[in-house]
Amino acid sequence: MSDGAPRAEAVDVLIAGAGPAGLALAGELGRAGVRALVLERESEPPGFCRGFNLNARSLELLDRRGLAGRFLAEGPTVPTTAFVGPSRLGLAAMRTKHAYVLGIPQTRVEELLAEWAVGAGARLLRGRRLTGLRQDADGVTVETDGADGPSAVRCRWLVGCDGGRSTVRKATATGFPGTPARTFTLLGDVALTDPSAVPFGPHAGPGGRSVFAIPRPGHVRLLTEDPAPPADPHEPVALDSFQRAIDAALGHRAEIAEVLWLTRFGDAARLAERFRTGRVLLAGDAAHIHPPAGAIGVNAAIDDAFNLGWKLALVVRGQAPDTLLDSYHDERHAAGERLLRNTRAQALLARAEADDDLAPVRDLLAELAGSGDTAGPLAEAITGVDTRYPASGDPGHPWAGRMVPDVPLGRDGGDSLTALLARSAGGALLLDGTAGAQALSAAVRPWADRVAIARARADGLEHARAVLVRPDGHGAWTSTASAPVDADAEELRENLERWFGHPVRHPQAAGGVTGSGGVPRRSPASRVRRR
Repeated sequence: MSDGAPRAEAVDVLIAGAGPAGLALAGELGRAGVRALVLERESEPPGFCRGFNLNARSLELLDRRGLAGRFLAEGPTVPTTAFVGPSRLGLAAMRTKHAYVLGIPQTRVEELLAEWAVGAGARLLRGRRLTGLRQDADGVTVETDGADGPSAVRCRWLVGCDGGRSTVRKATATGFPGTPARTFTLLGDVALTDPSAVPFGPHAGPGGRSVFAIPRPGHVRLLTEDPAPPADPHEPVALDSFQRAIDAALGHRAEIAEVLWLTRFGDAARLAERFRTGRVLLAGDAAHIHPPAGAIGVNAAIDDAFNLGWKLALVVRGQAPDTLLDSYHDERHAAGERLLRNTRAQALLARAEADDDLAPVRDLLAELAGSGDTAGPLAEAITGVDTRYPASGDPGHPWAGRMVPDVPLGRDGGDSLTALLARSAGGALLLDGTAGAQALSAAVRPWADRVAIARARADGLEHARAVLVRPDGHGAWTSTASAPVDADAEELRENLERWFGHPVRHPQAAGGVTGSGGVPRRSPASRVRRR
């Protein structure tokens, strides 16, 4: 999946970092006909695994690219997730098709995303790191270094997906305010001489500290508080210090026979002041870091990528002004604020398990997490399923700004919204077939190369006359049957221009004829010449 050192030719988008954010973004851009190059500083994929799950929000996004099945085939699904202390948060009541957590190693997530990205036409280049950048009105010159020496790449846009210590973020002098790490946790993937010495779950020792054990095939993951973190928290963790910390927390010896990976992480929470600086954007850990509560880091990174990808593709193809990218900052920065709030709250309660003053708060949250009336909304907030972006039209409609469900489409319901979005690189206008459908269809014609028209069954749109769906599956505009058709058509045109860019001047020549199910016979990607 890799090729030689970067050559002098330019690319549309250069992505720094081949983690979940970078690879998902490369796949999104590739499917839209945009030339994307991913630079990864490591010459080989990591030999360790940071996390083990995908949540419902990520699976919904992957579903809209026809990818969810590949990931679901990789592991078990669990209808609960860790929450506060020993309590579990029920997921079954969430308003989602995927009301569970998928157990899948992050390494496998990255492999599947890389396969998708390269298959879509993106290039993945390992063993080169970004060392500097210079941007001007037309693009960005990126300085890189690798085994064969320094080199430069010219790109129209640069996206930093290069982690919490992002070189791209620092090079743009983007502030990274937040709270510093106050506590540190040691993590070790190890093989024990006696695997039964530390079975699954928390193990409290006599000194007030504990060890949490998660058995994995061939090894066990052990986590415990770092009793004496070094001045430089990025200093490698030595086996002897990890062994002492585990033994002290347990109150007895648990002999480590083999080490796969040792690391240390803190509970810092930071959010980049801006996600866009001219032609440079940030995503994933480069844009936000947070306590690992809920293991949501991979999911937030994928969320950033799917929000940014279709917008950046429209801008690169010249179909939309670059001001569309400002909505990426607006939407994902706000989501980042919620992410930090939620993970900090969970981390605070987890640290304070021995604090009797907080016991009523923990007990209340544990009760809410187990209640049928409150578990659903709480789970949606923690996992991001309730993510809502600004939308126009009927503000009271349940899909306004939210992820639109997998609506059956066609007269016989044989098609669906997720299948429609997976087949194209654009959005969709869903109509209920009542009065006004013809006028609304005509309003879409200048954007027929980017927006497909599809009919839903009667009342299939939750009493809306029409719903405009963005490429990431979110409802951008909704209309009720009581609204005047002419006003609806004008409002629809405004929203089409807002989210899908410039109209085609002569739509009759734009290839806007739709096939069965309302899918354009030629997707936007097929009309973009690969340069």
